[in-house]
Amino acid sequence: MERAARDKARRDEALSRDPLGHSVADEGTEWLQAFLLLLFRSLRRHPPLLLDTVKNLCDILNPLDQLGIYKSNPGVIGLGGLVSSVAGIITVAWPQLKLKIH
Repeated sequence: MERAARDKARRDEALSRDPLGHSVADEGTEWLQAFLLLLFRSLRRHPPLLLDTVKNLCDILNPLDQLGIYKSNPGVIGLGGLVSSVAGIITVAWPQLKLKIH
């Protein structure tokens, strides 16, 4: 995270020297791009976190549909349940992929 912050500071400094290469649209989406890049790098470096995140995202589909917050296709609900179950089986088969909380 510190490295990503340093890289962002360097980019910002470079852009301040070259204002023609910087647009207003970049300012609005820059934080989102930085966040998504940091999230992607973090999940790629920590497979247990990636597996747990995928499982939790799939697990939230059914309650959202049942409560009427976000209506979804029954096929999507079934696929989410299948992916969540496979992720759970993976954590049982390979305990080193289980997310450990210290």
